[in-house]
Amino acid sequence: MLIPGQRYSTDGPLLMFAGLAAERRGGLVHRIDWTVPELPDDDAERAWVAARVIEAVDAATAAGRAAPVLIGKSLGSLAAPVAAAGNLPAVWLTPLLTDQPTVAALRRATAPFLLVGGTADPVWDDPVARSLTPHVLAIDGADHGMFVPGPLSASAAVLGQVATAIEDFLDRQVWPDRAPG
Repeated sequence: MLIPGQRYSTDGPLLMFAGLAAERRGGLVHRIDWTVPELPDDDAERAWVAARVIEAVDAATAAGRAAPVLIGKSLGSLAAPVAAAGNLPAVWLTPLLTDQPTVAALRRATAPFLLVGGTADPVWDDPVARSLTPHVLAIDGADHGMFVPGPLSASAAVLGQVATAIEDFLDRQVWPDRAPG
């Protein structure tokens, strides 16, 4: 299940490649699309995101699909409480590690999850990330969009690293029996 960011759709390269990784392993990918309304505060924003994700998870369950893997970008990581409550594995791309309720939910999680972020991203906290899970990809100098200084080819290489980390996580932690041959 692909969960967008505030201004990062599921068609963005990070989520697009994550979706392809799941599809190549036989996963049925559901893309959540949204326009985030003006909300009065952080609590309302957390509740709004959680409600959208719960709705999508419930729809998948009602359709008889297997429990989803949540794959969210930035604002989508506010769904960490949904993953923790549902024992759902997850991939969080540029998660909001400065948001204490999100970090608390990640601490409660029992299913494996991967955290991906950049050291130049103001919402990334590397020591916190490494205290939450052994599955961390931190890119030196990457910003919130996972871009690094220098030629664009360097940022494209980062996208490749992220895609590989997601594939490895899915193959080892989520679907070890589905790894493509």
